[in-house]
Amino acid sequence: MQSAGSAAVRHELSFLNVFRIVQALVYVGLAFSPAWLGRPHLGAADFARGVAVLYLLFALIMLLLNRRSMAYVTMAVSASLVVDIVAAVLAITAMYDARIGIAMMLAVNLSAGALILPLRLSSFFAALATLGILGHTFLGTSPGSSPGDRDLMEGALFGLAYFATTTLCHVLGRQLRATEALAEQRSTDLANMAQVSELIIRRMKTGVLLVDDANRIHQINESAWMLMGNPGADQRDLGQLAPELSRRLYHWMTSGKLDETATQLADGVPEVVPRFTRLAPNDDSHVLIFLDDTSLLSRRAEELTLTSLGRLSASIAHEIRNPLAAIRYSAQLLAESKSMDGTDQRMVEIINNHCIRLNEIIENILQLSRRERSRPESLDLGNWAQDFVTEYSEGNDLGADTLRVIANSPTPVTAVADPQQLQQVLWNLVQNALRYGRMPGEPARVLVVARQGEHGAPILEVIDRGPGIVPKVAAQIFEPFYTTHEYGTGLGLYLARQMSEANQAALEYVRVAGGGSCFRLTLTPAHGGLSVAEDAATA
Repeated sequence: MQSAGSAAVRHELSFLNVFRIVQALVYVGLAFSPAWLGRPHLGAADFARGVAVLYLLFALIMLLLNRRSMAYVTMAVSASLVVDIVAAVLAITAMYDARIGIAMMLAVNLSAGALILPLRLSSFFAALATLGILGHTFLGTSPGSSPGDRDLMEGALFGLAYFATTTLCHVLGRQLRATEALAEQRSTDLANMAQVSELIIRRMKTGVLLVDDANRIHQINESAWMLMGNPGADQRDLGQLAPELSRRLYHWMTSGKLDETATQLADGVPEVVPRFTRLAPNDDSHVLIFLDDTSLLSRRAEELTLTSLGRLSASIAHEIRNPLAAIRYSAQLLAESKSMDGTDQRMVEIINNHCIRLNEIIENILQLSRRERSRPESLDLGNWAQDFVTEYSEGNDLGADTLRVIANSPTPVTAVADPQQLQQVLWNLVQNALRYGRMPGEPARVLVVARQGEHGAPILEVIDRGPGIVPKVAAQIFEPFYTTHEYGTGLGLYLARQMSEANQAALEYVRVAGGGSCFRLTLTPAHGGLSVAEDAATA
């Protein structure tokens, strides 16, 4: 059975009810027409007219209840077919001369019902109609005569036609519904693909415009809209929005030559390199324009350069480690000599200090080059930060410095991160805070804060009460090899940000009002287990 909400079933039911009205009007016309019009012989005129009027009333009621019948369509169609069969048999009884036409109209009722009902049920009504026609013949209801071979043959042929038409209509209806379902599914798939394609084009970093032969913009994605200076929605003339781009398009269409020099389409936007292509060969009615942002191209080239330099640096670092170890070992042996004076001892100490610094640089470079893939876990930041502070205090002599944790959120602050990489990030931040975050002649006071940020984002903060970082320096502290300390490597904060980004976290510097610094790490929230970031990392 088809669902009550099916549009096809609703249309088929509406057709059956409308046809029943026409059928009932035919019965009424046959019963009430004057004799001089050649109406069929009425064995019982009042009976025939009563059957016709009652059937017309029933047809009107079924038409009025058409929409409500959809809730129980099988029952409604079955009951109406029973009434159709009974009315047809009674009409044949009262108007025997019109029996062939009445029997043929009944076939339409059965066929329309077969489109809606299951095959067994529609076959049952075909059999019921056949029995009604044959039963009338056997009972000899024809006026003035007994049933003959001709009447039996007509009844049998009508029965065969009923079974054939109901079976055929049921099969066709089922195939039609399957075709409609497939077409609807294909339509849904095409609509989804169109939405996905539109979303991809809208989110592309490359600007995309569709321009017609009248130089009007039909479609534009977000990147192109930004690269053209954020024009208004009603501004569609390419010649007014970007005269240089319009000029290059005309030059390309007339000469076929592409000008690949970078140009700026509006004030305050990056330069672009435009490219043109037709939607169809030899068709200039619509042209696609692609705007390549030169800043993105430069950034990609810079990333490739940094990657190559990183590999080269790692190779050099490996080569430096062996002679550096030999130098440090020789300096240690030299320091054990009893014949060295104070000046020589100072020189050996300088050698050792610089060997330690070089070794730290090499370790940082190697750590950057062989950084392993993050293995995120769901962490309770409050408990994790408390354990970190305890472990750090036990493993390092703080002296007069203080390192405390604040995690007083009323609900657990949960985040997804690799605990080992998170520990390296926080260790680096705490180490910097204890080293630089102090006022002259005073001990360092460092806080590790675990709290819930806006929109439920988990946040870890390392706060000190030192002099802070001037804005000019703060803009460069995350760059590699940038340091203001004599013995700094300039890779600590750079590595911390790299590991943060590997865990889908954001590390930023926030200036504290009244003096001090705050390094804020915004992590990915955990929702009932592994988050989307964790799923992606473990896939």
